[in-house]
Amino acid sequence: MKSTPLSLIAGVVALAAVTGFAALTVPGDDGATEAKAAARLPVERSSLLCPAPSTSDLAETTYTSFTPAAKDGPKDGTAELKAAEALPADEDEPADGKTGDADDKKSDGDNADDADDKAKTDADDKKKAADTKPVVSLKDLGKPVTAETSKSGAPALVGTATDRFAPGWTTQQTTTAAAGGARGLLGVSCTAPDTDFWFPGASTGASRQDYVHLTNPDDTAAVADIELYGAEGPLKSDVGEGITVPARSSVPLLISTLTGEAAENVTVHVTTRSGRVGAVVSAAEDEVGSDWLAASADPAGTQILPGIPADATSVRLVAFAPGEDDADVKVQLLGKNGPFSPAGNDTLHIKSQMTASVDLKNVTRGEPGSLRLTPTDGSRTPVVAALRVVRGTGAKQEVAFIPATGPVGERATVADNRAKGSVLSLTAPGATAKVKVTASAGSEGGEAAVKTYTVKGGTTLEVTPEAPAGLKGGYALTVETESGGPVHAARTLTIPEGGIDMFTVQTLQDDGGTVEVPEAQQDLSVLDD
Repeated sequence: MKSTPLSLIAGVVALAAVTGFAALTVPGDDGATEAKAAARLPVERSSLLCPAPSTSDLAETTYTSFTPAAKDGPKDGTAELKAAEALPADEDEPADGKTGDADDKKSDGDNADDADDKAKTDADDKKKAADTKPVVSLKDLGKPVTAETSKSGAPALVGTATDRFAPGWTTQQTTTAAAGGARGLLGVSCTAPDTDFWFPGASTGASRQDYVHLTNPDDTAAVADIELYGAEGPLKSDVGEGITVPARSSVPLLISTLTGEAAENVTVHVTTRSGRVGAVVSAAEDEVGSDWLAASADPAGTQILPGIPADATSVRLVAFAPGEDDADVKVQLLGKNGPFSPAGNDTLHIKSQMTASVDLKNVTRGEPGSLRLTPTDGSRTPVVAALRVVRGTGAKQEVAFIPATGPVGERATVADNRAKGSVLSLTAPGATAKVKVTASAGSEGGEAAVKTYTVKGGTTLEVTPEAPAGLKGGYALTVETESGGPVHAARTLTIPEGGIDMFTVQTLQDDGGTVEVPEAQQDLSVLDD
């Protein structure tokens, strides 16, 4: 009699739930048994990385962590974010006992040294305990947890969610810097580790101070390479290769120090030779503030950039074609009533390995919109893209960035929404779609609110979310596609500060809360000879 242990089957399911891939064959079947169908199961483990927020003494940062409510699933699990710096290795303990008469009697100086060493050890132990204590720790599904810091030089965070907290886990990092060269509202959705990132929209120009932050979540060092591309092609760099990111630590790199060439519009490409990292760019620009630039969606022939505010005074499109072929794309704004091409900028030619840009000025003209890039020649040459968006004029300008993003898919969430200042942008670049939007319970109280919206094909719908009843604290917004075509979404958060409407835009991406797990074609519990 042949049998396949149930532990093997459970192992395959667990592997798929963690990695998104698993294969199962029956012993003696020579691989003939294939998956007949794919069931979707919740992931069992998720990782997030948050960059170091700010070095300013005037900055205040809020972390908001959240996992959507679930009807069933595991009862256990954790979701914690901790400081990312590598912990010091344990020192060997001194051996007890005597080693000789000369060692039996120590001088007063030796005793003093021992006391100093003990004090240092105690301090190191306290620091180690502080470093391993979670900065943010989730308690319940469907209810966000927040933590705040105004500490200058606060560390990057490394986090893991398991079991019931893993599916859809998200964390938002929001920093308000009221003054200084990096003043602004800086928002970023903490990222999952990966091996390949594209950042069109960065700069090495004199008016910008852009840093790429690399954070390593693993227990071994990662090695990364950074390539820079300007309007004329690759920027020469002798120090962008072989960058070591130590275990469970973060490395910020000033992009302008990686090359001697100044370029206003730069595409940054981060890859790893070994290990994984989280990568994000912080951009500070003279006169217009600062914000985070998140990675663009992977190179594709069509790209959607959702959530351009209605009152944008300046919009710049930056795009890059990473392949060997040039790209010609059609540029369309998906407005409230339908798509149209900006006058004089209906197409954009993007040369291979060169960063292209075009100033679209106040393209929205008082109506919210999203940008759609599609190939003009049918070649579908893949591109990446991002928008630099400015609101306000003169001394009251404020900047934010919108990267190209994929659809919300089955479900996507953005955390840290306030009672006032949150606006949700929904765009359906193809067919009309219906989505369900859930405003979670507040971090300090309130009841969740649910509302359904229909987004007409080729349009952008901007809504002010219905806040939870009795809201106290911040809340999360979860968007779920119910029917129709794909929907792309972005959340704009606006906080007035010093007479300036500081703002930040975060795109919503499918949270990958479930994975496909193949079902075997036959009963594996008992197989007769």
